[in-house]
Amino acid sequence: MTSNYRPRSQALLTGFLKLRKAAGHVSCGSTSCPFFELRAEAGPNSKMEAECIIADAVQKVEFKKGDFLFLQGQLSSSLYTLSAGMVKICSDGPDGWEQIVGLATPGNLLVGLQSLNGDRYAYTAIASTAVSACEINHRALLAHAEDDVNIAMHLITAVNAQLAHSRALVEVMGHEFADSKNASLILLMTPEESHGHCCYGLPCSRLDMANILGLREETVCRQMAEMQRSEVINAPRGKIEVRDWKKLQAIATKHFGGHRAH
Repeated sequence: MTSNYRPRSQALLTGFLKLRKAAGHVSCGSTSCPFFELRAEAGPNSKMEAECIIADAVQKVEFKKGDFLFLQGQLSSSLYTLSAGMVKICSDGPDGWEQIVGLATPGNLLVGLQSLNGDRYAYTAIASTAVSACEINHRALLAHAEDDVNIAMHLITAVNAQLAHSRALVEVMGHEFADSKNASLILLMTPEESHGHCCYGLPCSRLDMANILGLREETVCRQMAEMQRSEVINAPRGKIEVRDWKKLQAIATKHFGGHRAH
């Protein structure tokens, strides 16, 4: 597998950390990060502002669709928290087959968390869409966690969020029916703020969805087409609009009939 990932040298990273060493709490625009806190400004007209609590260990980065955040087996140095976009988590099998084993979206998830105490990344992370993120030096983060109970608690929250997401994905894959699998995955991929009548970019191809769900690509296409005919969703190329959230959730929990997954 080839990559356009360009690892930063340790010297550059060290220089960056020295420049940020005295930053302390700084203004942050991403309230989806597990390491932000709302703080009130002093004064009679005080307002709440999000601030980064590990600013000296963080830098903002951007990835284009298809870029690698890191590769399985690569030396582990950073974690990533997303402010926009989606990242596919892939495991490379011995035969070279790329299996999607997770998805990361903005929230309390940390991409690379499984490698926090390891020397190398346990999986590959690929930008499924354009991605905006904060790159966190994990050694600096662990040092902060040792010195500050508050930061350690934020890290525990991120670990719990990762476990909850992994459990949700296992539940999606464990559905008996193909339509329930598809509906559950759409719900899992939908940004929380778009639970209304709006159209958003579908971060996974039909093949990717089939890969995640353990289905054939034609089965995913057939089930998506059926949901369109039932006016549950509208799925123009590369996008999706949920038209009936209640019915989609009912399909996901098998309140409606469907076909067994195959």
